[in-house]
Parts: sequence; C-alpha cells; structure tokens
Amino acid sequence: MPTLDDILEHIGEFDLFQKQVFFVLCFMSAAFTPIYVGVIFLGFTPEHHCLSPGVAELSSRCGWSLEEELNYTVPEQGRRGESFSSRCRRYNMDWNTTGLSCINPLENFTGYYGNRSSIPLTHCQDGWVYDSSGSSIVTEFNLVCEDSWKVDLFQSCVNAGFFFGSIYVGYIADRYVWDMTILLSATSGVLVAFAPSYLWIVIFRFLQGLVSKGSWTAVTEIVGPSHRKTVGILYQVAFTVGLLLLDGVAYAIPHWRWLQLTVTLPCFLLLLYYWCLPESPRWLISQKQNDKAMKIVDYIAKKNGKKLPNLTVFSIDDGEKRSPSFTDLVRTPQMRKHTFILMYNWLASSLQYQGLIMHMAMAGEDMYLDFFYSALVEFPAAFIILLTINRIGRRYPWAVATLVAGVACLIMALIPEDIHWLKVTVGCIGRMGITMSIEMVCFVNTELYPTFLRNLGVMVCSSFCDVGGILAPFIVYRLAEIWHELPLIVFAVVGLIAGGLVVLLPETKGKTLPETIEDIYGHCVLQKKTPCCF
Repeated sequence: MPTLDDILEHIGEFDLFQKQVFFVLCFMSAAFTPIYVGVIFLGFTPEHHCLSPGVAELSSRCGWSLEEELNYTVPEQGRRGESFSSRCRRYNMDWNTTGLSCINPLENFTGYYGNRSSIPLTHCQDGWVYDSSGSSIVTEFNLVCEDSWKVDLFQSCVNAGFFFGSIYVGYIADRYVWDMTILLSATSGVLVAFAPSYLWIVIFRFLQGLVSKGSWTAVTEIVGPSHRKTVGILYQVAFTVGLLLLDGVAYAIPHWRWLQLTVTLPCFLLLLYYWCLPESPRWLISQKQNDKAMKIVDYIAKKNGKKLPNLTVFSIDDGEKRSPSFTDLVRTPQMRKHTFILMYNWLASSLQYQGLIMHMAMAGEDMYLDFFYSALVEFPAAFIILLTINRIGRRYPWAVATLVAGVACLIMALIPEDIHWLKVTVGCIGRMGITMSIEMVCFVNTELYPTFLRNLGVMVCSSFCDVGGILAPFIVYRLAEIWHELPLIVFAVVGLIAGGLVVLLPETKGKTLPETIEDIYGHCVLQKKTPCCF
C-alpha cells in the first residue's frame, strides 16, 4: 500500500502546484518577522535623562546649546559608583529659583562646594526627556531605569506564547483552524497597537505568540522528501526578506503604534489562503479521511500535468500506529544523549540568534543600518547550507557554524567600542553562523528519531527554542547593566559548548529515516549489556 510520499514521486515532488503554494506561503514566513524580532524597533530605548522642571526655561533664558544644558544640569555618569546616574537620577534642587547664574548655575545651591558630586541626587520624579524624534513603548510608558525590565518581559511574553502554543495548539494543518489562528494573530497585533497600557500590551503580545507559530511551519506538507530540505531553507530565506522589509518600514515609520499597525494589517490578507490553499493531504490521511485526501492529490496531479496512479487508499507508516510518549525520548542512553544535546542546541541557537540581534541593536551607532547588514548575511548562510548539506554532511558544518558563532561573540566582546565597523563585521559573521546552526538543528532533529516518535521529538526539543527566546532579553538587557559586553561572553560560552556537543551526534547524511528505535541503535536495545546501551 503506497504512502503519500510514494504518490508524490509520480505526480511531482516539487512541481508547478507545490511551487505556487510555496510562493504564497513565503508571505506567511515574511509576516512572522515583526512578531519574532519586532522588539528591536517597538522597544527601542533612546538616550534619555531626567526631566527637571525649570531647566528648559533656564536654558532658553541663557541661550544654552543642548550640550551646555546637559553639562550644567545632568549628573555626571558614574557618580558614586552609579553607572546610570545620568539617566536615572537628577539633582535634588529647584531650577525655578530666581537669580541662577548662566555660567555655573550649580553654585547657587546649598551643598555645592566647588564639586558637583557633593550635590544630593533624587529619582526622576517628573519623568524623562528622550533624545529621539520617534516613539517606542519605552518612551510612551517610561520603561527605563527601575522599569527597564518590562522591555525584557515584552519580548519574553511572545516567546512564552510560542512555547505554550506549541504544546496546546501544536502543529496546525486543518485549514479552518489555520485561518482562525491567522485571524487571532492579526487581531492581537492590532490590539497591541491600540493597547491603553503596558499590561494590555503584554497580554495581547502573549496571545499573538500563542497562535502564530503553528501556522508558520506547514510549508513542507505537500512537498516530496527529496525537496523538503531545500524548501525549508528557502522558506527561511523568505523570513530574511521579511527582516529587510521590517527594517525599511521601521526606518520610514519611527512611531511604534503606527509601525505595529503597518506590519500587522497586511496579515489579514493571509485569510485569503482559505480559498487559495487546500487542506494538507498528509493531515487528512492521519485523520482517516482518505477520500478527501485522494481528491486533493488528484487536484495536485492535474495542476502538475501528471497522471495519478490508479490508487484509492493510502497507507500510514506502521510506526505511526504506536503511541509515542516522553519516556521514549530518554529510553536508552543513546536516545537520552541525542535528546538532551538537541534540547540544548535548540536553546543555544535561539538564545544566540535573538540575543545577538538585540545586542547589536542596543550597541550600534545606527540601529537600522546595523540591523540591515546583519540580516543580509542570512542569504549566504542559506547558500552555504545548500552547498554543503548533501556534500559534506550535517554534523561538521553544523558544529563549525555553531563554534564560529561562539568565537565571534567572544571576539566582539574584546573589540573596543570606537572600532564599531569591526564589531559589526564580526557580529555579522556570528549572525551567519548561528543562522546556519538553526537550520541544521531543524534537519537533524527530524533525522534522529524513528517515525512513531519523530513529531513528538521535534515538538519537545524545539520547545527549548522558545525557552531560549524567553531568556534572551533578560540576559542581554540585565547583564549589559553590569558590563555592556557581558551578554556576549555568555553567548560565546553557550555557543562553544553547543558546538562541542554537536560532534557527539551521529552523521545522518545519506541515511534512510529510521522507522523504529532498532533502526537507529540496531540490536543494542535488546542486548542491554552492549557498549552502546551503557
């Protein structure tokens, strides 16, 4: 009895119909970028200092330049060990006092003894002044100083949504449910733009993450096995195109609410997929709806100009009849090793990918230009994967890419801030390495598990990608307050460990996908005293 993959070999594995569907679904991939990395522009933190009532009037009367105003009225950074005193503290004085000198206004205040460090400081009771012509959630809700962690939470909550969505929503192949998730995701995005408070932003952001990830991963359902890896890589290229478009739109629209609306409203057009795309025949077969699956396969054959074999029944892989459980992922020592290495690499890849993007945006002289450069390198990353994956294999290119990303992060931490071009160049190399690593872990994850366990193995291991996304903003923004380069040191250590662990995995190039655990480990599952079992 033939499987769907057998039928696709006759009617076209990646012919006209699949190419049309792939092209349409690429818009879904591009539309996912504002959800995944939109925090770079929505949560941008510009230079800022405390608002001191009366300073603006005094500056106008004295004719100060902006530099003179800041020099006279803002505490020096680093006073008494407070590295952020110039941003989060102000002089505890009344600038509306009459008779203040325009040359040295501080000498008129009690406590000034020729040294401004002797003047007491206080919190920013009246808000902040931001050096930005645009707006972000930071400038609107004052998410700085004691509340700066709320920017971390803004990004973490969408990754938390991804995590719980992958568990409770899972993979979505039913087109009715799929359209509903698109509607909910787009609606949540619009509600973020109109949210009246920070709390509602976080709630809507979480809901958007909860329903947006399952529908993003359905691209390979109707593609034959010999083309799935290429299609998966090109689908990631569409995501990269989305990064470049997001960067351009954010540059043109520097106000976060309008930006959020601009990148979200086109997502409602994806609802047209209901009429453009058929249901997944693979999913219909799994639901015992062979008649409906047969009609869709017949339609695919006609679109591809091929003749459908005289078949009316599909088979489901025998392994699918066995119900998988989490214990199957750790049943044998080798299986445990593979599972834990994959879990760690999913976490490390996401942590480095999102963390490197956020750190480069935070440290860059031109956020938009640096984001553009680092996104461009994802194109050669995809090309290198396509060039090496079937020639060299998976393990060594994956290990090298992960190690390169870790070493690049370490080198970035050691480069002085005044050599910004070199820092960006090394960062782009690291971005290219970690992009390759993410693609590789996707491939190998599916190739290391037997058929009955494959979906569960991918779901459990890839969920650690979302765990890495939850941790990334806190590592970047909190550790940077201790030392600006400390997050890069963490990413370097995480990446180097991940690259070393990859070498411990078996090479899967040219090997048939396993159907059972015995296919992976041979007879060692039955003979418990063989070395591979201990």
